[in-house]
Amino acid sequence: MTDLTDTAGHDERVGTSSSASGSDRPKRRTFTAEYKLAILEEYEQADTAGKGALLRRERLLTSHISEWRRARKGGALKALEPRTRKPGRSPAEIENEKLRQEKDKLAKELAQTKAALEIVGKAHALLEMLSESADSDEKPKK
Repeated sequence: MTDLTDTAGHDERVGTSSSASGSDRPKRRTFTAEYKLAILEEYEQADTAGKGALLRRERLLTSHISEWRRARKGGALKALEPRTRKPGRSPAEIENEKLRQEKDKLAKELAQTKAALEIVGKAHALLEMLSESADSDEKPKK
């Protein structure tokens, strides 16, 4: 039998306080899919005495084994196994994406600046027109 205590797929803080408030409630253990599959394989290969020893050593219950068997039969554990990941992006692709985002941001800022300049230009023209009309109205009064 293999000893899985060193590679256990759970944390070892069972029974310790999990909150700062001093609660005596134990922290629930979580198990990885690899750990569950390894335990199931070892459990199924062991004799009756070996099964009990395995459960005691790993601090597990028979209900764990039952649930994990159901999950494996339903394909749930297989879905949790490591999958092949699609290849990551190369540094050049990452840099290209950053540059595209920066270009889009700068294009948006440029459009805003052009709109603001157009508004300022129209305001200037309007003020010029008002100033000229005010000057022409004042001349005949003299």
